[in-house]
Amino acid sequence: MGGNPMTDHRIGSRQEWQAAREELLRREKEHTRMSDELARQRRELPWVPVEREYRFDADGGTKTLAELFEGRSQLLVYHFMFGPSYEAGCPTCSSSADAVNGVLPHLHARDVTMLYVSRAPLERLQAYKRRMGWSFPWVSSADSDFNFDFGVSYTDEQVREGMGAMLEGDTPPILSHNASASGTDVAGYLSEGPGMSAFALADGAVYHTYSTHARGLEFLMGYYPILDRAPMGRNEGDSWQVWIRRHDEYDLEEER
Repeated sequence: MGGNPMTDHRIGSRQEWQAAREELLRREKEHTRMSDELARQRRELPWVPVEREYRFDADGGTKTLAELFEGRSQLLVYHFMFGPSYEAGCPTCSSSADAVNGVLPHLHARDVTMLYVSRAPLERLQAYKRRMGWSFPWVSSADSDFNFDFGVSYTDEQVREGMGAMLEGDTPPILSHNASASGTDVAGYLSEGPGMSAFALADGAVYHTYSTHARGLEFLMGYYPILDRAPMGRNEGDSWQVWIRRHDEYDLEEER
């Protein structure tokens, strides 16, 4: 899918490469220092008390938001696009979820719980989780407004108002592809959005500390920073993310 390397790429000597690499390294270090500064500014955001009493369907029964911390003081929630009309989870969300199992022990060591939340019924999430071979906690917010309140789920009216022109005109390839792959139509697919929300638990009270959406979630898509260092980079062209499949579907596509 990645295509062949560009045959017209500039060719240079080792000395030319070293000079260009040193200039790039200077800018990479600036980027690293800026990233450190942004991380500091995230930590300094004010904490907002979560006053609503949300309840979630979990493997161990109904749980409150505070109970999802599992005894730790910090909670990271990924809002996974798996709505009530979906037959399967969003392929893009699925691709980023693959790496989470491996990092959970390291997050736990730093007093951080990470889990996933979706609006689909719990039994559908559990079945998909088994298919994907994941072990991270995944809860359903089907009976609460949690996803709506944190700006990642939308009513039918909101979808029509916000995406009406898109639904009536040319739909971007990624939307048509992911909607079909998720077993729903484009309007149903757009009833959900991806996001990550962070919470803190202090003296029995839960606080919302940070949220990010869209390309702000790329830090979880571990393959992107790796591809960014490959000779051809992401090599997506105009087909942004359309190449992404669930990890058990690439071989099937090659066989077709």
